[in-house]
Amino acid sequence: MTEEHQHTYPKPQVADRPVYPTVLDIRGQQIARVYAEALLRAARAQQAEEQVLEELDSLVDDVFTSAPELELFLTSGIISRRRKAETISRLFTGRAHPLVLNFLLVLNDHDRLPLLRTIVRAYRQLRDREARRVRVEVQSAVPLGEAYLERIAGQLRDIFRLEPLVTNRVEPELLGGLVVRIGDWVFDGSVRSRLSKLEKELLARASYAIQTQRDRFCSASGD
Repeated sequence: MTEEHQHTYPKPQVADRPVYPTVLDIRGQQIARVYAEALLRAARAQQAEEQVLEELDSLVDDVFTSAPELELFLTSGIISRRRKAETISRLFTGRAHPLVLNFLLVLNDHDRLPLLRTIVRAYRQLRDREARRVRVEVQSAVPLGEAYLERIAGQLRDIFRLEPLVTNRVEPELLGGLVVRIGDWVFDGSVRSRLSKLEKELLARASYAIQTQRDRFCSASGD
């Protein structure tokens, strides 16, 4: 799935852009999940869940990045299904798992190729849940070493009882500290420190209140 595909497929003649469902496109997400579930069942039957995931990830992350014209071609509404099917077969036969090839052809038959990225994301989420793993992105001002990332993974493993897949993204504007993103959850180092400080203050106040009440009780008992 990492071979060069440039200049091996016909290009649309007019400007067109891939169609990406937004978070508001609930219908598109529902359709994507149905396709992802069907693909996962088929892949599980052939014990190819991980291979299918790796190839789909490579397609949307690597191939489409290096050859954006291909994504433009596949998602264009002005290209016929027949021409798309011919191109898909020519590009992926013998290079991709037969399930992936057939899946792309099925999506083309039903005009669902514009949902491919959303379907791949849904498949990845389903597979991760099935494999009891969680994807974690650690943002930092400078690159983090493998040992440090493994420490983070170990802590998250203990907390969530899941296998964390940790990646590091460098964001120089952070100017120090870490931002840990787990799905839709974002944990900022400065926020954690503020919460920790607040927690200590609350505990101190609670301890003072308890001690005050205890002193009052003892004084009343002695009268």
